Amino acid sequence: MSASAAPAPEFAGIDNWINSAPLSMQQLRGKVVLVDFWTYDCINCQHVLPYVKGWHQKYKDQGLVVVGVHTPEYGFERNLNNLKTAVQRNGITFPVAQDNRYATWSAYNNQFWPAFYLVDKKGEVVYTHFGEGDYAQTEATIRKLLAQ
Repeated sequence: MSASAAPAPEFAGIDNWINSAPLSMQQLRGKVVLVDFWTYDCINCQHVLPYVKGWHQKYKDQGLVVVGVHTPEYGFERNLNNLKTAVQRNGITFPVAQDNRYATWSAYNNQFWPAFYLVDKKGEVVYTHFGEGDYAQTEATIRKLLAQ
């Protein structure tokens, strides 16, 4: 689903960053950013993970930055060690922001796991997708944004 362009909210209330120093939308300006809201115990999130990891690998050297915003559904998912174990077990190498207080989730008015928000080089959210599927369309949008 396409979004009407709106400035991407900042990462807010992030307790910890895994695989990265703290990031901000401001410092990512000029890059294409895929903000992926997920939680490690969500089966739908597990189903989309191979695509997200693939896009990260394929496009990271062309200017794509994937940021996994881990917003927990269950109490045990709030535990940093559990999250670190899940990141390692799943071979996730892109930055993961721990959003235990739902601050970034709320800033995006998000309601779903998984949820993709594609941010263009100007820092605007130009595409959203909720749930599984539409992988070809999402990847085509990534390629289009990288070419701009």
